[in-house]
Amino acid sequence: MSLVEDLLNPEAYPEKVSQIELIQTHISFVFLTDRLVYKIKKPVNFGFLDFTTLERRKYYCEQELILNRRLSPEVYIDVIPVVEREGKCWLWGEGRTVDYAVWMKRLPMERLMKNLLLKGELREEMLDRVAEKIAVFHNSAEKSPEIEKYGRIDTIKFNTDENFQQTEKYVGKTISRKQFGELKEYTENFYRNRADVINKRIKDGRIRDCHGDLHMEHICITDEDVIVFDCIEFNERFRYSDTAVDIAFLAMDLDYYGKRDFSEKLMEFYVKHSGDSGVMDVLTFYKIYRAYVRGKVISFKIDDPAISEEEKKEAIKTAKRYFELAYSYLDEG
Repeated sequence: MSLVEDLLNPEAYPEKVSQIELIQTHISFVFLTDRLVYKIKKPVNFGFLDFTTLERRKYYCEQELILNRRLSPEVYIDVIPVVEREGKCWLWGEGRTVDYAVWMKRLPMERLMKNLLLKGELREEMLDRVAEKIAVFHNSAEKSPEIEKYGRIDTIKFNTDENFQQTEKYVGKTISRKQFGELKEYTENFYRNRADVINKRIKDGRIRDCHGDLHMEHICITDEDVIVFDCIEFNERFRYSDTAVDIAFLAMDLDYYGKRDFSEKLMEFYVKHSGDSGVMDVLTFYKIYRAYVRGKVISFKIDDPAISEEEKKEAIKTAKRYFELAYSYLDEG
């Protein structure tokens, strides 16, 4: 029985299927049919996530459904079992449950925010709609004393310390000694000199159960709606945060693609819709944080034995660009 091979067979699906596309990430198998998507978690453990048992995979599929329905209830349909009968895997009928899939509607790829940007079709009014969608979500997202802890300096510092520890070995490869040192110094100085700003964010109720992975590939803009999808379900530490961390990721993503004007407009619209003018006091700090994390995660690819030399060269170039972007923000800070 090979789950992947079996699910590349059109007969394995509950609906009539004429095409199946498989996309793999480091944590998921994603099967795209004509109109639907089936996402199955790989049985992996990376420390910050653990999908090694069937029970865990079921739980996190259910979490993915619940959490993403906050922003796109029309896209996330259900969690369904993958069953095995007569030695093959199916997504319908009776059988022994061997896994679970998040069942979703397929979105039009050409309407993803990143693709619209690359085609020169992203407009200011679209940014306004995106900002409104995110602002409304942030203002209604769950908050609690438990969630608030994730906005405290000691928690944020734990995350940034971890970033610097994990990237020290890439100094001279994807980040220069100068960039590493000055970004670390800026971060330490921010904690020392701007503690009042971070504490005010907590008092203002801005620490919420956010999206956690808010970049352009997770936003679909149609004529009728803005659909935000694929939030972090596997680790609350990556999702509980200042709402500024979410919107800073998206602003940084626009900056990365050379659209500083769009990034500034997005923030202008976000402040208008959220009423959160205080976000601007921490925006540069969190843009640096987000760009640095991207540089770090892409640097990890250098050590991945499953990745080709060509892909590693590309990863080095991309990681360097993210670290350079993080460094460029020091002029704004």
